[in-house]
Amino acid sequence: MQFDNFTLLDYPLIKRDITILRDKDTQPEAFRAAVKRIANILAVEISKGFVLQEFEVETPLEKTTGYKLKLDVILVPVLRAGLGMANGFLEIIPDAKFGHIGLQRDEVTLNPIEYYFKMPKELDKAEIVLIDPMLATGGSASEAINYLKKRGAKKIIFACLVASPQGIKKIENDHPDIKIFGAAIDRELNDKGYILPGLGDAGDRTFGTL
Repeated sequence: MQFDNFTLLDYPLIKRDITILRDKDTQPEAFRAAVKRIANILAVEISKGFVLQEFEVETPLEKTTGYKLKLDVILVPVLRAGLGMANGFLEIIPDAKFGHIGLQRDEVTLNPIEYYFKMPKELDKAEIVLIDPMLATGGSASEAINYLKKRGAKKIIFACLVASPQGIKKIENDHPDIKIFGAAIDRELNDKGYILPGLGDAGDRTFGTL
């Protein structure tokens, strides 16, 4: 299955951890640990595209060329499930700033409803990584991207654990400029908009609120 803007991290360690996440008997502590490990790898993969700036640094022996990130990185977990991935990203990008988007899905229409939005300033001068474990219908992710763009964001990347084909197509159609990174592409959505085979509700399993 090929998509224009989706990068699948098809690594052995990720496949192992996705299996841990899928297992209904995995407890919240082990679930959170697996999410964090996958987020670490996603952060490394995504950061390959960050813009660098050269500067002079002095080693104990001589001066040489050093590098730093040219733009601020803003991590934007979609509340609340996205919080489970945030620490994994922060370990790899410790100087990142944080924004938060709260979206609640209407269980009848499946449409997203915004209830919280708080961002750092100057979104137009930052690399923004939008984080949500599940890309299901794509409605919430697309709406979150809209909110960011309306407030000036220009460089946005979407990171998830598991995506459905429908969700990927939704983002590619609505936002063809957005790159998507994920750890698995699953088969389909059920009639309630949940990913199959999936891993259940990522927020509930992360925080033990089943």
